[in-house]
Amino acid sequence: MYIYFPYRIEGDHKGIFRGFYMRFAVKGEFLDIYSGEHERRYVLVDKGRITAIESSVTGVEVIDASDKFILPGFIDLHTHLMEDGFRTESKLEDPLSLYFYGALDNMRATLQAGVTTVRDAGLADLGVKMASDRHIIQAPRMQISVTPLSITGGHFDFHTRSGLNIERRYRGLPSGICDGIPSVRKRTREVLRAGADVVKVMATGGVMSSTDRPSDTQFTPSELAAIVEEASFRGKNVMVHAHGLQGIKNSIKAGVHSVEHGTYLDKRTARLMAERGVYLVPTFLVTRLNNDKALRGELAEYSRRDAIEVAEVHRENMEMAYNEGVRMVMGTDSGVVEHGMNLLELSYLTETGMEPLEAIRAGTIHAAECMGWEDRIGSIEKGKIADIVVTEVNPVEEIDELSRPGNVLLVVRDGIIYRDELVY
Repeated sequence: MYIYFPYRIEGDHKGIFRGFYMRFAVKGEFLDIYSGEHERRYVLVDKGRITAIESSVTGVEVIDASDKFILPGFIDLHTHLMEDGFRTESKLEDPLSLYFYGALDNMRATLQAGVTTVRDAGLADLGVKMASDRHIIQAPRMQISVTPLSITGGHFDFHTRSGLNIERRYRGLPSGICDGIPSVRKRTREVLRAGADVVKVMATGGVMSSTDRPSDTQFTPSELAAIVEEASFRGKNVMVHAHGLQGIKNSIKAGVHSVEHGTYLDKRTARLMAERGVYLVPTFLVTRLNNDKALRGELAEYSRRDAIEVAEVHRENMEMAYNEGVRMVMGTDSGVVEHGMNLLELSYLTETGMEPLEAIRAGTIHAAECMGWEDRIGSIEKGKIADIVVTEVNPVEEIDELSRPGNVLLVVRDGIIYRDELVY
């Protein structure tokens, strides 16, 4: 047994240790994410687990967050922790080691924003996940997809028309380019061998790629079915990047677990998603911020038109999908856009017609269900992992304020305090 300090604590904090195997309680307005009701409670933490939720405690160090709101740690189902803007110049010039050190800031910003768990949608490898699991770095807990699968010339093929390949690849991060059923089976097996918890597939083109359009269909139905089958042999799910309608349809037919973006979704397909329980991760954040950048002329010419077009139809179709009963959960595509703004996604989710409490569930317990981890994270309940966030504002009443700097005051992951802005 040992004590680990994620950072040195300055000043008088009532002797509370920030480390493994410590016992403490957080006092504040405990928000029940199921009912929406809140009341003054003490959440007890011991050895990284929530042991009780009580009206009073004795004999334990208390973090006093009176009049602040206690919530479970948030979950972002679509991030790219290793990237910050997918900058071509960094791939051409920077040493590989700098790439990893730079990613530390991305992970820290995500955790400090109140996101204690992510599903990384590409480029975080097994070593990064292990460093997070062992608390060597300040990072959220993660499921990883390692390398997204792409057709030749598809959304994750980094060969440019000049003939230059700017793909970042090394041992532990295999290539994801594949064509034909034997090839997609082999690549799926390779990313699973590399440690993927979920298989990521590019089923359509994308906004940020120069050789395709977001509506372009990529992979045939039989190729997608082969990927899903290979993943299922290992008990793994498949998440698909899909803007275009035909790519979405092909993916649903193949049996994927979640659709990311879903821009050109139609009502009939949304109903099918709802019937089959396919999750939709709308990634409003990247759509909105890329549109803003396009309008300011900050995107490459080949991305500018696509970003504006996608934004025009995305919100309306996401509202339609919500009304059709599609299971919608939180994901931001951070890494394509800035890290640390994750909770802004909750505000955007309410624009579909969700009540704030529904949006909070989309970023907590429902996101945990999508990951298959609802028995361990996603809510503050006895026996679950101690992932706790304390906010300055009542998120049910002021969900738009959650992402503002200073409104997340305390972040606990695995019973370790990684952020503490409370005044004692």
